[in-house]
Amino acid sequence: MRRLAGLAVLALLAAGCGQGGNVSEVDVMGTATAAPTGSVVDGEVIFTIDGVPDVVATVASGLETPWGVDFLPDGRAVVTERDSGRVLVVTPPEVGGNGATTDDEGEVVEVGHIPETAPVAEAGLLGVAVSPTFASDGLVYFYVCTDDDNRVVRAKLDGDELGATEPVLTGIPNGRIHDGGRLAFGPDGFLYVSTGETGDDELARDRESMAGKILRITADGEPAPGNPFDDAVWSWGHRNVQGLAFDDKGLLWASEFGDSKADELNRIVPGEDYGWPVVEGKGGPARYTQPQLTWRTDEASPSGLAYAGGYLWMAALNGERLWRIKVADGQVSDPTAYFAGEKGGAGEYGRLRTVVRAPDGRLWLTTSNEDGRGDPAPDDDRILLIEP
Repeated sequence: MRRLAGLAVLALLAAGCGQGGNVSEVDVMGTATAAPTGSVVDGEVIFTIDGVPDVVATVASGLETPWGVDFLPDGRAVVTERDSGRVLVVTPPEVGGNGATTDDEGEVVEVGHIPETAPVAEAGLLGVAVSPTFASDGLVYFYVCTDDDNRVVRAKLDGDELGATEPVLTGIPNGRIHDGGRLAFGPDGFLYVSTGETGDDELARDRESMAGKILRITADGEPAPGNPFDDAVWSWGHRNVQGLAFDDKGLLWASEFGDSKADELNRIVPGEDYGWPVVEGKGGPARYTQPQLTWRTDEASPSGLAYAGGYLWMAALNGERLWRIKVADGQVSDPTAYFAGEKGGAGEYGRLRTVVRAPDGRLWLTTSNEDGRGDPAPDDDRILLIEP
């Protein structure tokens, strides 16, 4: 079988983490193929990647504004719902003997609720990250908007039961809008946290504030060693970062909402100032770090970001499309949109919130049509399974 990328992994037992937690090894080999195909060889799922994303199954449907997704070592995913505060564990759909996914959806089990959640407008239960040492500590981390602040908490997941939450990092400014909320464990083992400026532009300019920043902390919530300012701040001058992804070189990328001029994809360099609100998009004084790519806000309004198969994949809310972006050696190029619909109309699946790389190398993509700004279909919100 000719293939651009042959990914051989255990169907449900591969260790992996779509947002930078547990890491799985992927073999990339071969040449080209016209379309994704799948097979099972000696108990392993092998499928091809041609760089053109195809929706091959629905993982789950009938969800309420799913926001965060990350994977457990056994291949199941922890999913958060923004407005309900529920925490779900979702089992992937079964794979048939020919490697094709069956028509049945995966199993969805509610394992708990984050009681601190205070949902209003864009605030609520947001990102999730599985501990890179989950096998020994059983911990899952959450970004939650409360009545008093935004914070990172953690809880033990034991089977299908989530334990009580424990504060990890508190005092992040909160608001009805622009709360950031993405969590990702990096290859260095530290937890990266994106925050928004909560609608108060000057918080992004205040280096002493945790709002409008990307933070880097230990698993216990302390500033990580090597941070540029000896506090939790890793980069600053952000408006509202909702996507974090590490590429195969360990470089950190972030997708960021603009206001009216430009949404951004940034390569994150520690200590750098990304310019909000002085600069939106490209341009401005040289002391501000320039974005790698920009989009009109009606093309993007980006949220989730993932790396897979030599590409960054960026989910767009207002743009109602999935962007594929080539990445190599710290440079990006050739942004290409999928699922955008015909002639600039509504996208095929509506608003797209979160995209993550699953342990088997495929992508999980969530819709966000039940968030008060979309046009929900009868089975929304959904998690779609994509062969990239």
